[in-house]
Amino acid sequence: MDRESSADQRAHSIMQQTESGERKALIFPEKQPGEGGSSSLTSASFNFINSIVGSGIIGLPYSMNQAGFPFGMLLLIVIALITDYSIILLIKGGTLSGSRTYQALVHSTFGFVGYLILSALQFLYPFIAMISYNIITGDTLTKVFQRIPGVGPDHFLADRRVVILISTVVFTLPLSLYRDISKLGKVSLLSMVLTLAILITVVIRAATLGPQIPPTENAWSFAHWNVIQAVGVMSFAFICHHNSFMIYGSMKEPTLQNWSRVTHVSVSFAAVLSLLFAAAGYATFTGYTQGDIFENYCKNDDLATFGRFCYGVSIITTFPLECFVTREVVSNVIFSGILSTTAHVGVTVVIMAAATAISLAYDCLGIVLELNGALSAAPLIFIIPSACYLKLSAGRWFQGENLLSCIILLAGVFVMFIGVTMTILYPQDCSHGAELFYCSPSNLSVIHTTPSSGLLPPQNVSQNASQST
Repeated sequence: MDRESSADQRAHSIMQQTESGERKALIFPEKQPGEGGSSSLTSASFNFINSIVGSGIIGLPYSMNQAGFPFGMLLLIVIALITDYSIILLIKGGTLSGSRTYQALVHSTFGFVGYLILSALQFLYPFIAMISYNIITGDTLTKVFQRIPGVGPDHFLADRRVVILISTVVFTLPLSLYRDISKLGKVSLLSMVLTLAILITVVIRAATLGPQIPPTENAWSFAHWNVIQAVGVMSFAFICHHNSFMIYGSMKEPTLQNWSRVTHVSVSFAAVLSLLFAAAGYATFTGYTQGDIFENYCKNDDLATFGRFCYGVSIITTFPLECFVTREVVSNVIFSGILSTTAHVGVTVVIMAAATAISLAYDCLGIVLELNGALSAAPLIFIIPSACYLKLSAGRWFQGENLLSCIILLAGVFVMFIGVTMTILYPQDCSHGAELFYCSPSNLSVIHTTPSSGLLPPQNVSQNASQST
């Protein structure tokens, strides 16, 4: 049976062409002259992909270490499919309720209490993402600067705190002060190009460096016991729901068909990048994989230095997208959606100052990704879009198309509570910026070891690995 549900019929009816041939907007009223977004489908896709492929991609090899490689790859595909489905579900929910924002959708569906919960989550996720971006910037760019002649470990450019402060003041703050997200389209394109360069770097090192690092015990087992923590990291990597309405609103022609096209292209592209990155990164380091994969590479690896530079710049260009969302939440909750120029600047500075202060004090990326994935991303991907659609749609929850939304909702509740619990009870350690055992001079740095000479006997690898942890 190809018959659509009554909810879909209602959603599509809003999108049908009028007799004059003009389309009605999906959520926004018909545009008046001078109003509406200015992003083309391509520009919107760039912003969407940039929103997905943020700091989370750097932790995907780490999620393979947690989940087990075969099962982890399957999970990554499933989460990408759920992401694609739930993003479109959000827009359908907005259609049924006549909402213009994510907060308005939840408010119309679950009242003021639901609105407050969603606002807290929608603020928390991008805010923690901003913290993770700063951690990555400090970790990666300090190692890049140390490759410059004359910049030693004691130089101010080798201090992650100084680098975070400089990048914030010089780059991310000015970009975050924009009011129109469509102005970031070209910046997002640059971020995509840099991400491709990073992927090529990781794939090359998987082929040249991976064979010289003996795999850890059970490196290729199907699944591991802490797989739920891996789901949290993957959810963090794919979350983009918090700015979906914002990107949708920036489109010149916000229709269901156009939005579905942007969503499918963006999520598919991000999924391919994520699968390649996760596979290549984990295959190189197996059980030694860190939350930030670039923490695994040796400081004197020039190719890795290039990758670090590209990723550092990419993160700086992605940061403003998250700041836009946090500022919008504050604007809607406290300022009724209207920010004067002074308030706009003040709120932006306060948000960025808070995120920067936390990132200066903490440097373990893996736990940040796990906690944000389980606490914020899981509700935003799995629970809230499904709950809103089920509440607004006709028919029983366990019948027809609503059944899939119900399954996703229940899965999200499970991932959220179990993921947060396991992250607290079983926190993963990190290297805190220290070189791993295979980079020390006594172990013949892998960068200068030929494939024929080998790296270390397996027993020495195990011994050094235990000492490093």
